[in-house]
Amino acid sequence: MSAAERLQAPATLLELRGVGKDYPRLASAGGQLRSFFALLRGAAVSDHYRALDAVSVDVRHGESLGVIGENGAGKSTLLKVIAGVIKPTRGSCQVHGRISALLELGSGFHPEYTGIENIDLAAALLGLSARELRAKRDEIIAFADIGEHIHQPIKHYSSGMIVRLGFAVATAVKPEILITDEVLAVGDGSFQKKCIRWIENFLADGGTLLMCSHSMYHVQKLCQRALWLHHGAQRMLGNSSEVTQAYLAYHEAKEAAAKAATGHIARVTQRAPVGAYSVIELRLENEAGEAIERTPYRGSFIVRGLAHSDDGRTPVVVVGMVRADGTPVYGVWSELDGYHPTRVDAHHFRFAIHFTDLPALPGKYAVRAHAMDPEALRLFDTWEIELTVTGDTREVGLCHLPHRWLDV
Repeated sequence: MSAAERLQAPATLLELRGVGKDYPRLASAGGQLRSFFALLRGAAVSDHYRALDAVSVDVRHGESLGVIGENGAGKSTLLKVIAGVIKPTRGSCQVHGRISALLELGSGFHPEYTGIENIDLAAALLGLSARELRAKRDEIIAFADIGEHIHQPIKHYSSGMIVRLGFAVATAVKPEILITDEVLAVGDGSFQKKCIRWIENFLADGGTLLMCSHSMYHVQKLCQRALWLHHGAQRMLGNSSEVTQAYLAYHEAKEAAAKAATGHIARVTQRAPVGAYSVIELRLENEAGEAIERTPYRGSFIVRGLAHSDDGRTPVVVVGMVRADGTPVYGVWSELDGYHPTRVDAHHFRFAIHFTDLPALPGKYAVRAHAMDPEALRLFDTWEIELTVTGDTREVGLCHLPHRWLDV
């Protein structure tokens, strides 16, 4: 977007006011039968369920908003309302600007048409003129980078190839508002990285992004603000870091409750799928190199591990710490610190991180190590070890904050 276009663009591109969306429950014979018997009993019949309820948010020109929540929370429904695919049952949705939306896989494509024919179709639906399309067709084909498959019907495409084609078309129209629904969750790592670079440049050039994702890393990386939907309702809206941390804490608490039912925090080892990345060794050490399960308050410890990479590329390692009740204490990515695990052989990499002057207050914790792909797009593996912080302090809370009292 040019400087002149940015000056002419309205300050607020999206206004949602009390948006709600209901869907009928009577989609099956069983549902109809239950409603019939409810009527016979004289009970009230609810023939709709609320996919969205009273969602209100403004998105200004140049902002990026991440939409997060569990499956079924209403994220995709909200994006469809904004994109104009469906109408809200209640409330209003006003959009001021050109939208390009990547929603369901293959939406807007005809399975019997070739990639080239679908480019023409999708570009026309997005508002490109024949002249604009001729000028951009080669650019779209190059960005999709699917080779000779571009001349084949897309019913033979993999999901990754369809995403490549869809993203290539969507980016060619230079929208004011780009809407993506889990577009970074499909496709190979190199193309996902190319998508991220494009989105970063799009945002730097003044574009506006609405992104639905289960990756809190990408929401924090790409979005200024985040909206957390829970059972269709707006649970939290604010700074992306604060909202994603609250969302992660919610999930940690759920996991902790499940573990509490078994009576302890179990060490967790999740097997990664074939072709992925995994942590295969993990231990906690003191500075003498001895294995530990306890460390003193304000002391230090080392997390040392070995990661496996099936394709031989260097994985990104995530190390974090949570309290026994699931409250997150701290987490860091090797990529963020510019740290690269040391290659041992073709498929193994050693890593170590030294935590000093540990401010966590005495209590039970768990240290976690995770393996991610080199693009930091997918979290494949988790290894968890219990750690007890010992000591005697009357402080309360999660950690010690350096302070001093003042004479006044």
